[in-house]
Amino acid sequence: MEQRRQAGAAGALNDLVTRNSSLADRIHAWPKAELHLHLEGAIEPATVVELAARHGEQVAPEEVAARYHYRDFLGFLEAFKWVSSLLREPADYALIAGRLAESLCGQNVIYAEITISAGVMLRRHQDVAKNFAALRTAAERAAAGALKIQWIFDATRQFGPDKAMEVARCAVELRDAGVVAFGLGGDELAVPAQQFRGVYDFVRSQGLHALAHAGEIGTPDEVRQVVEVLGAERIGHGIASVRDPQVMELLGARGIPLEVCPTSNLRTGALGKVSGNSLAGLPEHPVADLFFAGVPLTLSTDDPAMFETNLVQEYEAAASAGLDLAELIRVNEQGFESAFLPQAERQALVVRFREVVEPQGLI
Repeated sequence: MEQRRQAGAAGALNDLVTRNSSLADRIHAWPKAELHLHLEGAIEPATVVELAARHGEQVAPEEVAARYHYRDFLGFLEAFKWVSSLLREPADYALIAGRLAESLCGQNVIYAEITISAGVMLRRHQDVAKNFAALRTAAERAAAGALKIQWIFDATRQFGPDKAMEVARCAVELRDAGVVAFGLGGDELAVPAQQFRGVYDFVRSQGLHALAHAGEIGTPDEVRQVVEVLGAERIGHGIASVRDPQVMELLGARGIPLEVCPTSNLRTGALGKVSGNSLAGLPEHPVADLFFAGVPLTLSTDDPAMFETNLVQEYEAAASAGLDLAELIRVNEQGFESAFLPQAERQALVVRFREVVEPQGLI
């Protein structure tokens, strides 16, 4: 596999040099999908300062920078909790949603599914419907027709199944307004997947899609459980699957994509945990191993502001891990194919992408 990684990286590099274009330039020009993206994790430091000032708090940029650096996954959760505590009214959500939509358009993202921490809103006794109406309007205005957005309501796993059911009911109430799926995030080791079976049964019965974070810091069995017990249609992260050929075979056979976020995995320590090497860098990320094993996958940023990344950089990370240009093209197609859209719309997005790369002789 190591030889395959090196050969793939070398092939991609030679192609790029020959064509006198950087990998980043090429990927920036591609129409892209972003499927694993947390709204609250996309708040840039300057916006954090602005939000704090709105509520009479003084937060220096240096403090934000310090909080956006952490040593492990639990440290990241604490930073996420702090940032989201500054979101207190619909106008706050409108501000961050509009700016995120602008950023996505600037990256040539044409389709996005953005995850909202609805469970956190409920825990803070906020009006989810009002917050959602404000942020959706702001995002659509900023996108100006260049970007199609759908929304995922996320429950926090450590809050338990009863609270997750409250999120699920909110998602159902707002499905006609653009909520397309229910997800389960937070600490995957906090509560067994089995306890959320009723929530997922309800979600599916109401016509919503279902997904879950798993195999980020947990074992491959966490991935198996959210597939077999909860019926998840996509998996957030799932990189631990690489440690179990049977789990990879399950994902491939059922066509269940992993939403892979390499920089996030590095910054939270998940990569080190899965690889067994605390010094592992992006070249050691298992994204290529998963791809070559036939596991469908997409590339995403997760919490781009908190991880100081963007979608182009995630493709560059995947290249450093052993995917060549042709393979990155296939991954980009899989992003559209994995979207929670009708088949005709998914195919139309793939065609739109191919219209960009075909004239360049890339496919």
